[in-house]
Amino acid sequence: MVLEINCVPVFVDIDPQTYNLDPACIEAAITERTKAIIPVHFAGLACDMDAILDIAKRHNLRVIEDVAHAHGAEYKGRKLGSIGDAGSFSFQSSKNLTSGEGGIVITNDDALYETMNSLRNVGRLPSGQWYDHFNPGCNYRITQLQAVLLSEQLKRLDEQTITRNENGLYLDSLLADVPGITPLSRGAVAIRHCYHLYIFKYDRTKFGQLTKQEFVAMLSAEGVPCSAGYPHPLYKQPVFQQKNFMCYAIPDSVDYTQVDCPEAERACSDEAVWIFQQAMLGTREDMDSFAQAIQKIQSAMTN
Repeated sequence: MVLEINCVPVFVDIDPQTYNLDPACIEAAITERTKAIIPVHFAGLACDMDAILDIAKRHNLRVIEDVAHAHGAEYKGRKLGSIGDAGSFSFQSSKNLTSGEGGIVITNDDALYETMNSLRNVGRLPSGQWYDHFNPGCNYRITQLQAVLLSEQLKRLDEQTITRNENGLYLDSLLADVPGITPLSRGAVAIRHCYHLYIFKYDRTKFGQLTKQEFVAMLSAEGVPCSAGYPHPLYKQPVFQQKNFMCYAIPDSVDYTQVDCPEAERACSDEAVWIFQQAMLGTREDMDSFAQAIQKIQSAMTN
């Protein structure tokens, strides 16, 4: 989406303890051309919003929360998506709240709301006529069927979020003492994690040098709904490496082959293992079975 509005995405590294945007890396990436910070509440875990908002205020930047993974999650008692200038949610098929595809953007800024509403509704304004188009908007309008599906799911979202959060805390406790397995930190402030993904860090040296991909295949064979996650960070995708942006005006000085986010790359290649959100709606016995499967694999590879 950044490319689609002829802006230049600037990537910064993640905090290795949370896999969220590292506030310590943000400030060094800011220039006089920077317009906004887009913190991604990855896997449903809240970013350090106090630090991010402080940076944004000092540099007069907008904060657009990417809440695609974080329906119902909270930071210091506030729902994610309601803290920055705007919050963008996804309803794609894998999400905790889904209508198959689509999304929603929320804001408390009346002027911003009017602009966004116009852009999603073919450039119209409430004050104009049906065929008056004030902005180069598109048809991003939700269908009635999708709206009904989502409205019904909203009724159970809070209960499901509490279940995922409690199961995540319990699974953390089960895995805390397993050599080579490190549950991600939930940060230092009060949060509610919605666990679109339950992620732990994997250390192959404690599993007989079993690669992450081999470990995930064995874990899946034990019945754990899991994945090795992203194969590499976004900037490593061919569209960025080859600058295949078609009509988009990215300056020649921008070279994504030189971007280096070592923590993100390490997570993708070697460390991060995902357990999917539907599994986090299970019982405590399910969490027990996930931990037992990991220990079974470790025992098989080290004895």
